[in-house]
Amino acid sequence: MTYIPGISQGYTAAAAADRQKGDDKGDKLGLDNFLTLLVAQLKNQDPLNPTDATKFTSQLTQYSQLEQSINMNKNMKELLDIQKSSDRLSALSLIDKQVLVQGSSFRLEEGGARIGYQVNGDVSDLTITIRNQGGSTVATLHPSDLGPGNHTITWDGLDRNGQPLPAGTYEISATAPGSGDDSKSTVVPLVYADVTGVDMSGSEALLLTRNGDFKLSAVQGVYEQKKRQPSEPGEGEEQSPDAPVSDTTVSTATDGEGRTAASAGSGGLQ
Repeated sequence: MTYIPGISQGYTAAAAADRQKGDDKGDKLGLDNFLTLLVAQLKNQDPLNPTDATKFTSQLTQYSQLEQSINMNKNMKELLDIQKSSDRLSALSLIDKQVLVQGSSFRLEEGGARIGYQVNGDVSDLTITIRNQGGSTVATLHPSDLGPGNHTITWDGLDRNGQPLPAGTYEISATAPGSGDDSKSTVVPLVYADVTGVDMSGSEALLLTRNGDFKLSAVQGVYEQKKRQPSEPGEGEEQSPDAPVSDTTVSTATDGEGRTAASAGSGGLQ
């Protein structure tokens, strides 16, 4: 009888290594191969020193667990690939739509612009600063709606002297006392953008807009593109059910401290 010494020792680790190499080469060490080798081991064991039954059972259990782990990883990868494909299709469906996204750049057209902010936590005051492309502050707004959630406001496009600003690209920032990286309360600026295309060259689809490129995860709401006055909410709008948006009209009017007043609805100066 031929004796193959030490065939049982270290077999499980070797099988795992061979299995991983086999995956790359397309030549896998499957369960059938394992059982064939196991039977060969039993046939050629030393009759004076037979394989320990406990060790034999342990090897079989370890291989079974390894096989399940490999299959689970494969299934997870397939699920992730399906999710990515679904996200890409969702991004394509947003072309020619208007989205509300977490961002800072927005377009001011004649008559004003709709912008927004997201409140997380409790804040007692809120300041929205609008800057031109040169970095100069052109307007400072203090909306009255400070509740948690997403809020949109319609800015009339006037500077702090009440003069209309030229159409173009502007930057928005939102701050609140006590908010920041180390605080539980944060304020995030929101902007509206018209989706003109989708870039799918990277690992995550990017929405292409005149305001810049945005990830799909930054989208807070989706709307039909239509030309309307900034103060009109529009018809047929859709928005994320978990991200309700309240709309307020904000007009620029400075008081003695340089603060601007926010009025809901009419848009008149206070």
